[in-house]
Amino acid sequence: MTSTDRLDATHDPDARSWLDSANLPGCAFPIQNLPVGVFRRAESPEPFRGGVAIGDQIIDLGKLAKTRLFEADAADAIRAAALPSLNTLMQLGPDAWSALRRALFAALAGGSALETATKNCLVPQAGAIYSLPAQIGDYTDFYTSIHHATAIGRMFRPDNPLLPNYKWIPIGYHGRSSSIGVSGQNFPRPRGQRLAPGVATPVVGPSTRLDYELELGVFIGGGNSLGTPVPLADAEDHIFGLCLLNDWSARDLQAWEYQPLGPFLSKSFATTISPWVVTLQALAPFRVPFARPQADPQPLPYLDSQRNSEAGAIDVRLEAYIQSAKMQDRGDPPQRLSATSFRHSYWTVSQLVAHHTSNGCNLRPGDLFGTGTQSGPTPGEAGSLVELSMGGSLPLRIGRDEQRTFLEDGDSVLFRGWCEKPGAVPIGFGDLSGRVSPALP
Repeated sequence: MTSTDRLDATHDPDARSWLDSANLPGCAFPIQNLPVGVFRRAESPEPFRGGVAIGDQIIDLGKLAKTRLFEADAADAIRAAALPSLNTLMQLGPDAWSALRRALFAALAGGSALETATKNCLVPQAGAIYSLPAQIGDYTDFYTSIHHATAIGRMFRPDNPLLPNYKWIPIGYHGRSSSIGVSGQNFPRPRGQRLAPGVATPVVGPSTRLDYELELGVFIGGGNSLGTPVPLADAEDHIFGLCLLNDWSARDLQAWEYQPLGPFLSKSFATTISPWVVTLQALAPFRVPFARPQADPQPLPYLDSQRNSEAGAIDVRLEAYIQSAKMQDRGDPPQRLSATSFRHSYWTVSQLVAHHTSNGCNLRPGDLFGTGTQSGPTPGEAGSLVELSMGGSLPLRIGRDEQRTFLEDGDSVLFRGWCEKPGAVPIGFGDLSGRVSPALP
């Protein structure tokens, strides 16, 4: 077992914090979670710095670092996490991440001698604003849901929806890191070229088939040297943690531009991630077996191991919601569109790292992977509107009196993610939200 999947005292389901809000039923951030992000208090000129979510509060790691309550790896990790981005912490590796987790768990546990000192470092989440967790140098978006790939492929190739390479290789493309924003991102509807069916000449204008994609983000921790692949057995030591990710997509632009080199302007206009990164160690209780149907080709040796088969998948529950401008004006809550789980993914996070580096490509701390749209085996588990609306042919009823095939101006999309199982304390990812504004002139 690696340090990222090992259960220890920090996963104890009976553990409780002296912070009452962390012990409430349905709390996303109990003491067994401790996700990391970057924040500052709203309406304040103070710098952004690292923080850890607990209950309805944030441990200000910048302030905690000044207390000098901790030693060795824990102290180094807290100082690294106190910076305006988490890249330095990510680079320290799994031993430092574990030391930080154990130290904060001990400080937050009921009866801790550090309660008073730690309590002085709390900031209410309601009074905070967030920045991206890391400076993201490179962004790769994968295509790991065979259910999504089949549904999309069937729209273009009904007799042969999956291309021959899909079951052999984790498909991905290099995305645009400059347009990645944190939850609350408000972006204008993208413009671009699109070609209507039966027409010979494309037109330029705002996208009319704007969509969301329900994904997870994977933050890379320690990188690898150029020319040195990361073996599957070591892959998770290079993964800092997971977040929610919305890879907004202009389907009409995408259909026109994607051949022969794949997505470009149809996806580079905006990508939104949640502010909190849930570490792999926090996800350890929710590991599940990774298995392929017997009729499918099994992974090639560099993408296969007993450990990956036994517990390479992670049961992260995912939900997508929509709230139109009219619903917002009425005070109506968001409406759920679908629910699925990352356990259905055709590739594991370890396989993504091993494949990405198999040609010698060097990853760096803070690099981000998207898992691709996460859709499950049933229609209600589709992770995008293009699937739910059958390519725009089946409008969905939303709110009291509206319908959608694709997103309209003023629509907000909300993602939620969490993990639960008998014998473990449920943990959450928090919310991810983004809103579509009218296209710029």
